[in-house]
Amino acid sequence: VQLQASGGGLVQAGGSLRLSCAASGRSFSRYFMGWFRQAPGLERVFVAAISWTGGTGYYVDSVKGRFTISRDRAKNTVFLQMNSLKPEDTAVYYCAVRGGSAGYTDPTLYDYWGQGTQVTVSS
Repeated sequence: VQLQASGGGLVQAGGSLRLSCAASGRSFSRYFMGWFRQAPGLERVFVAAISWTGGTGYYVDSVKGRFTISRDRAKNTVFLQMNSLKPEDTAVYYCAVRGGSAGYTDPTLYDYWGQGTQVTVSS
């Protein structure tokens, strides 16, 4: 399984970015796709996740109403639309995939990871 994350960049507070994660290597019909982020000196934390089949999105409270996770099954790609960005959203963002949904906020339960993409929000 390979995950290729892209779409990061530098944006001013209040701006938007759209992250993409292209997955390849197997069928993902029973998998959960997640986005995590890691700021310098801090642990990697959950941001959002989506059921590959059902399409229901799950979010950490701090991004609810601002971020939207979605997937394009035909293209095996997961997106994270980030609006109203804040300086505290600055981090390296990683996409990950796992089988099953239990504990989807726990990064240790994910099986495969992308390489990360930097998001920097200036004030």
